[in-house]
This record gives sequence, structure tokens and C-alpha cells, in this order.
Amino acid sequence: MLLLKNFKIYVYGLCVALCCGLASYAQEIPPIQIFTPQDYNAEDQNWAISQSDSNFIYVANNRGLLEYNGALWKLYNSPNDGILRSVKVVGDRIYTGGYMDFGYWTKNNKGTLEYSSLSKNKNFSIREDEEFWGLLHVEGFVLFQSFERIYIYNIHEDRFDIINSDYRINKMFKVGETVYFQKTEVGIFKIENGKKILILPEDAILGYELVNIFPLAHGLLMQSKEHGFYKFENNSVSKWEIPSDPLLSTLSVYSSIRLADGGFLLGTIANGIIQLDASGAEVLAIDQWKGLSNNTVLSVFEDSYGSVWLGLDNGINLVNLKSPFRVYTDSHGVLGTVYAAAKTDRFLYLGTNQGLFYQAIDSNVPFKMIDGTKGQVWSLSMVQDDLFCGHDKGTFIIENTTATQVSDIIGTWGVKPIKGRPNLLIQGNYKGLNVLEKNDGTWQYRNRLQGFNISSKYFELLNAHEVFVSHEHKGVYKITLDSNYRTVKSTQKMPVAQGVKSGMVKYNNDILYSNRLGVYKYKASADAFQKDSVLSALFTGDKYISGKLFNDVVGNKLWGYSKSELVFVEPGKLSSEPEINVIALSSEVRKSKSGYENILYLGPKNYLIGTTDGFLKIDLDKVKERPLEIHLNSVNYGAYPDQMSPLDLSNTEPLRNKYNNVRFNYSVTNYNQLSTSKFQSRLLGFYDDWSDWSTESEIFYKNLPYGEYTFQARALTDGVLSKNIVSYVFSIKKPWYLTPLAIVLYVVVVLLIIYVLYFYNRRHFKKQQLKIIEKKERELALEQLESQRQLIQFKNQNLQLDIENKNRELGMATMNLVKRNELLGNIKEQLANSKSMPEVNNVIKLINKSINNTGDWQLFEEAFNNVDKDFMKKIKALHPSITASDLRLCAYLRLNLSSKEIAPLLNISHKSVEVKRYRLRKKLELDHDRSLSSYIIEL
Repeated sequence: MLLLKNFKIYVYGLCVALCCGLASYAQEIPPIQIFTPQDYNAEDQNWAISQSDSNFIYVANNRGLLEYNGALWKLYNSPNDGILRSVKVVGDRIYTGGYMDFGYWTKNNKGTLEYSSLSKNKNFSIREDEEFWGLLHVEGFVLFQSFERIYIYNIHEDRFDIINSDYRINKMFKVGETVYFQKTEVGIFKIENGKKILILPEDAILGYELVNIFPLAHGLLMQSKEHGFYKFENNSVSKWEIPSDPLLSTLSVYSSIRLADGGFLLGTIANGIIQLDASGAEVLAIDQWKGLSNNTVLSVFEDSYGSVWLGLDNGINLVNLKSPFRVYTDSHGVLGTVYAAAKTDRFLYLGTNQGLFYQAIDSNVPFKMIDGTKGQVWSLSMVQDDLFCGHDKGTFIIENTTATQVSDIIGTWGVKPIKGRPNLLIQGNYKGLNVLEKNDGTWQYRNRLQGFNISSKYFELLNAHEVFVSHEHKGVYKITLDSNYRTVKSTQKMPVAQGVKSGMVKYNNDILYSNRLGVYKYKASADAFQKDSVLSALFTGDKYISGKLFNDVVGNKLWGYSKSELVFVEPGKLSSEPEINVIALSSEVRKSKSGYENILYLGPKNYLIGTTDGFLKIDLDKVKERPLEIHLNSVNYGAYPDQMSPLDLSNTEPLRNKYNNVRFNYSVTNYNQLSTSKFQSRLLGFYDDWSDWSTESEIFYKNLPYGEYTFQARALTDGVLSKNIVSYVFSIKKPWYLTPLAIVLYVVVVLLIIYVLYFYNRRHFKKQQLKIIEKKERELALEQLESQRQLIQFKNQNLQLDIENKNRELGMATMNLVKRNELLGNIKEQLANSKSMPEVNNVIKLINKSINNTGDWQLFEEAFNNVDKDFMKKIKALHPSITASDLRLCAYLRLNLSSKEIAPLLNISHKSVEVKRYRLRKKLELDHDRSLSSYIIEL
């Protein structure tokens, strides 16, 4: 019988689990952010989580303490390389407990954590292999719990009290300012005045292991590991009967917390997390199948923003419970990309590239495809309470879960009613426009509008007979229809630029056309589209991603899409100007098909946005502006970019000039998975303008010049500026070559150089002056020498002239003398032949006397010396033995006279002259082959 009972319980639990699994398959969940061990660079298991006043997250990991500042994870290895099991932030201290050690971490001025052990050098010793699994803070005390002891640390007095246990302490709990703990096989105790007091024996709770204890108005609410909740009131224990009891009986809960809204969040060993409301009803169940990275939840923590952090057996997950978004992800590719959505009283419909799917309203059953609708769905339109499906195969009317095809003309973009003609609809398709007609309550294809065959993806009716059609590549056309809606009477190409991913919509009776260049409103008075400056500013330029606009008729909103935002416009409450509302939701997060974005009104302030893998739901009431605080986490500096050191943020000493590479790290604690934070920075003193917005949470300045600087940074999250601007003032010293001492040295060196240059220039000038003087003197001397030379030359010329004249005179006199003597000789010879005449002898004597006249020689000698004055001296000096007669012969030879010419001068015969010449040669001791005349002339 007992075996049968257990089997029934097992089957019931299995059924509940299967139902849960099926429900989870189609459940919409909050955004989940997954951090893998590779992301935070530590080990898989994460045992406890806490948060500081600055909203930094701290996690006890197998390798040590993890810190997350919203941008970066940082690991601080445990002091003894043991596993950290617990963490709790108290003020500016982060207390941790682990393997055979506990203590606290504090942040130094460099922005890094330093550890101080509380279990070393105390008046107690840690037991062998003791680990500290629990950590609580109560009114100036921090309690560390192992399986054997509870260490109570008085923060103000820096002392310990220890509670020992001879039984295993399973867990420690804090309720208000009272601490409770459970001892295996003994019961529940509370600590009062440092002592343990048993308040509930083990059998009172049926021996169940407790996971947590929560406060009740008049007692305690105890949550067991596998058997749900129990109330302890008025000294009695009773089961808290709640709607989720069947589910809880199938689960093994390892961790839990009470949420700020009064509900509960349970972390299980094998089923992820379960959220319960304050009444105990299930709100949400998320496991690995639906988005968690692991099903074993070792720790849960609700942060100051209402998000829940999960320390898993493999990783860390962040669940944004307070997010205005809920996410449905088709992780198995069943739905495909959502192109359209619609809602009736009973069903939610999704038109995708796979077909048309439906799901019952407020149910968690999976979406199911409506038979016959497989293929591309383009649109879903509710007209006169009929749901039309525009499909690649034609047009369908959807009634509950049945599709009825009313047109097999391929490629229906959409259908629109005609004002005043309730039995007719205009249908846009791949080849133009068609007309549907309602006969006997049934819609059916009637005709094609002849005369227009351009694809009509976007079309709007200006009135009953005028239609605007927008084509991405061909532009905008205004067509006029005949009264019977059979043909197109006229087609007018509108003078407005076409554009890829352009759109057209009718909003508040205005026809709007949008493309990359702007949003244009049709003005009937001008029969033209005119640019709307207000709407254009929202979607054009760098913001543009698609011209698709959506008219929310029920909510009276115009929706549009930009790269980083979802925008809706609604009429102004107090003026004619529209109200602009911006929801920060980037295109990467939306994951909508560009050009085919779609949004569906679900109810007041609630909308559905189709994505490429499911949809998002948004609750506008939960969209709140939340300015965050930006933190300057660290400043690093160094001489080289790859050799940086943390800077003491309290240090006001200027940096040495060579350490002029500075990196700033900053962050905001934005833990919203669908949100993006951007940063701006500037460095006053270097560049005073703010930088462009960037998602990078650090900036690096390289090779800064010396000077005073103020670094500033701010953040923008979901369009909201951070509530503060971080600043850091620092300075960089001048390089050594610009210090005052160096400048003095430069002045001295410059003065010395000036002096040296002055001295050198002066010396050089003097040298140059001396050179000039010397040059002038030389020039003057040369001039004088030239003058003297010219004078001497002139004198020499005069002398030469005199010599030449004298030579001529000498020559003439010599020749005259020669001729006279010759004449006298001739006369003498003739007279000698007439000796008979006594007078002849007297004449001959007179002639001989005249020929041998020494006076003539003396005159000749004087003239010869005037012409060649040194000759006589030189030859006498060389040949002192020569006689006056020899000198006379030498003089005649000097004048280059022949022997024949010399003979008359000497009054001797020619032969006698030769004899004299011979004798002279001997006296001069000339060689035989040497000419006497040549020797005399050359001498």
C-alpha cells in the first residue's frame, strides 16, 4: 500500500513537471543576461552574492571574490587559494568566508581591493577543513557560520564570541534583527545576547531541512528544501497552503529570498528558478530550457534595482524582473521571423515567414500553426471584425483557429476599407491593387483595378476614390479610381524622393510618407508632400534604420523606429504640438526585420513587438527614467602603453613627465539586459569639448604634454544622463629640460654662447681687420712695387734706349772708324807706291799716326763701357793675364766684328788679327771646339 502511494506521488510529480515544461516552452520571460566563467575569468560555481552602496556586485566564487562594476568583471583570488562560500557587503567592507579563513576586503586609493583576515592571530583557532558557508550582518555584528561553529564578530570592539555546536549547523537565517540557525537532528535556535536558545525542536518541523526563514506579522515563515512553506505562530507549526504546493513538492530548493514586492524567488537544484507572489502563487518559472545557463541555482540575490542575480553551478545569470519588457524567444526556430501580429478576444496571432500561428490568450501553451497558412505572412488586419491575413499565397480570413482563403491572387501585402463602401475593400499585392467584395456576409475576390500594375506594399486611401501607393524604388503615386472601382482613371507621380525601406501610413487623417531624408505630410491645398520637421528629426540622419511607421488606432499613437530607440508620438495634451516619447531600445536588441517592423496594441500601455526570433512585450507604465551614477574605477599611468600602473586617486603629486600615458576606467551599474549605456569624456586643459558618445568604458590618452588637467566623464543610459559627472584632477611635470634649473642653465649657456660668439666675432673682426689692413698694405706695397717696377721699367726702357742709341753710336763710330782706317789704309797703300815723293812719306806717317791714335781707342773704350760697363771687369776678373791690347780685341769681338773688320781698327793685317785671336784663345784657355767669338759674346 505504501509502495502504491509513493508511485502515485511520483506520477503526479512527473505530470506536474511535464506540464511545467510544456508551459515553459511558450512562456514569456524577463530579459536574462548570462555571464559565463569565460566572461568573469573564474571558476564555474558561485556560492553567494552581495551589493555595495555604489551598486557594485560581489560574488563568492570557487577561485575568490568577483567584483562587477557594470562594465568589467575583476577577480581577487582568495588569500589561501580556497573556495569562497559567502560574501556580505557592510559599509565600505566586503566580508567573505571560505575555506579555513574569513575576513574582509577594503578598497584602496588605487581602486583595488585589499584583504584583511579576521581568523588569523586571534585568540581562537580555525578547525581543520572548516568552511564558512553563512555570513550575516546584524546591528554592528558580523556572523560567520561553519558547520561546527558561529563566530560573532563585534565590529566596533574588534572581538569575537563563538557559539559551538556538537551537531551540524545547516544554515543561519536573519529575520529582522534576530539571527536563527538550524542544527541537524536538534531543531531551530535563535541567538540572544550571544547565546543560543532552542525555539523549535526538530520534530516540530518534521525533520525538514530549511532553506530560509522569513518574517510573518506574528511569527515566522519557514521554507523547507523539498516540502514547501510552514508557519510558526503562537508556538505552533502549520503548513502554509499555497497554490504552488504541487509544484514545490517536486522540487529541491537550494536557495531563496523574499523579494521587495513581498513575493519569493526560489533557486532549485535541478529546475532553475521559481517566482511566487506574496500569496504563494506561481508567477514565473525559468530553467535552462528557457534561457538560464544552468539549472542548479546555488545563490539568489535581489539588487537595488529589483533585478535578481543568480549564482549558478556554472556561471552567473541576471534576471531583470522589473524590466518593462518580457521576451519570447523561439529558440528552436518553429515560428521564424515575425512580420505581423493581431489579437482577438480569444487568441494572439503571429504572422511569420513560416506561416500563421496562434496561441490562446493568457495561456502558456505553445503557439500552433493554423492549417493551410504555411508560408510567408505579410500582414494581419482587422476590418469590420474580420481578421484578414495577407499571405504570399493570397488573402485569408481567420476565424479562431481556421483560415479561409478569399483570394488566390499571389502576394497580398494588405487590405484596407473604403470609406462609405462597407462592402468593398482595397487589396494591395505584388502586381497592383485588387478589390474584395462582401456578398451575403462572405468576402470574395471581385476584380483587379486595371491600369496600375506596380507592387503596392504600402498604400493609403486619401478618400473613397484617391489612393496613394508607395514603391521603394519607383516612388509615390497618386491614383484616381473610377466610381465602380474597376479601373484607374489617372496616375500621378508625386514629386518626392523614393527610398529603400520607405513607408507610408495614415495617422489622424494625415497621410505620412517617410524615407531616409525625412517624414513628409500630404498637403491637399498644395497637392504635394511637405516635410514635417518635428517628425523628421526623430528618424532621419544617423538615427535612420527604416521608414516603417505604425498607426496605433486604439492608443492613438504613431510608432517609429530608429537605430537606438523606439519612438511614439501622441497628440499634445495642452497644445497642438505632438508629444514625443522615446524608449531606449536599440535595433540590435529589438531584432526586428528592418523594413518590416511591426507593433501590436495588446491593452492599455501594453504592446507586442515582433522580432526575428519571437517577440517582445512592453509595459509602458514600467518604462521609467532612472538616472544612474557614474563611477571612476581606476586611473592607470605609465611611460609606455603596455607598462601601466594603477594611480593612487588620493595622490595630488604631479606625475613625472615620462609617465604621460594615462588610462581612465569608468562605468555605470546598468544591469538592464535590454539597455545600453554610452559614455562621453573630456580632458580639460587638453581638449575641452566632450567626445562623441561611445559604449567604451575607458579612454586612453597617449603622450600628454606637461600641464594641469581635469578629466571628466558622464554617462547616458536609456536617453537619461547620469546624475553625476566624475572628475579627476592631475598634472604632469615639465620635462627636466624645462625645469627652472634647466632654464637657468640654458640662460647661462646662452649667455656663455653669446659671450663666446661676441668674443669670437670680435676676434674674428680684428683678424679680418688685420687681414684687410695687411691686404691693403700688400696692395699698397704691390702698388708701390708696381710703380717702382714701372719706374724701373721706364728707366730700363730709357736705359735700353740709351744703350741702343749708344750701341748705334758705337756701331756707327766703329764703322766710321773702320771705314776711315780702311780709307786711310788704302790711301797709305797708294801713297806707298809713290815713294818717290818725299811729301808722301810725311803723309804716310800722318796716316799711321791717325790709325794708331790712342785717343780714338780711349773714346771707343769709354763708349763701350757705357754700353757694356761690366764686361771689362768681368773678363779681367776671369782672366787677369790678358793685356790692354787683348782687351781691345775682346771689345771688338764683343761687338761681333769679323777679323777683316778688326784689322783696320788695329792697323794690322787680317792675318795678324788671326794671330792675335789665336793668342787670345790660349790666354783664355778655351777648348779647341769652343768659338772665341761666342764665348766673348756670352760672357
